[in-house]
Amino acid sequence: MSQILTVAMPKGRIFDEAVQLLRKAGYQLPGEFQDSRKLIFDIPEEGFRFILAKPMDVSTYVEHGVADVGIAGKDVLLEEERDVYEVLDLKISPCHLAVAGLPDGVIKDVAPKVATKYPNVASKYFREQGEQVEIIRLNGSIELAPLIGLAERIVDIVSTGRTLAENGLVELEHIANITSRFIVNPVSYRLKDREIDEMVERLKSVVGE
Repeated sequence: MSQILTVAMPKGRIFDEAVQLLRKAGYQLPGEFQDSRKLIFDIPEEGFRFILAKPMDVSTYVEHGVADVGIAGKDVLLEEERDVYEVLDLKISPCHLAVAGLPDGVIKDVAPKVATKYPNVASKYFREQGEQVEIIRLNGSIELAPLIGLAERIVDIVSTGRTLAENGLVELEHIANITSRFIVNPVSYRLKDREIDEMVERLKSVVGE
């Protein structure tokens, strides 16, 4: 008898693409799954319990074992550095991490300020560039920081570049390409290896791995 897999899914832009991918892999997910406001959604006929979480929390749930597997953006994995297995690039929600700022912005010579919701990624990147910066952590509306003088530059996710352009900002440096990844709790991989391996193989068949 198959065991139930608990899957942590990110709410927001990745969710719809992830659901579509699961359906392509042959999983029968009810229509109301995408419309429901439930945070926990059981689909026993497919052997799933879904936990719907903020994108930044998915890897935390998987690391601590409250979810066996999850779908998380590479940006989250780079920032959080959780103890999880990253087993498959799902190739959905492509974007990239970048440094951005005003096109004619003046950068201070000593410890310029950088606003971001990715402080670990930003600190590591600028350290590798040999630059000493002051990191200011923000949780949203990162583009506002250069406009109001809070920071000279920002580090953020860029998809189409439209948000930057609408706020008069330009991309200055490319940090890393980002897609969504299938991640697994190490203990779950030992206890539910058959179910997890089957899920990985079915997902591989639709992402071209």
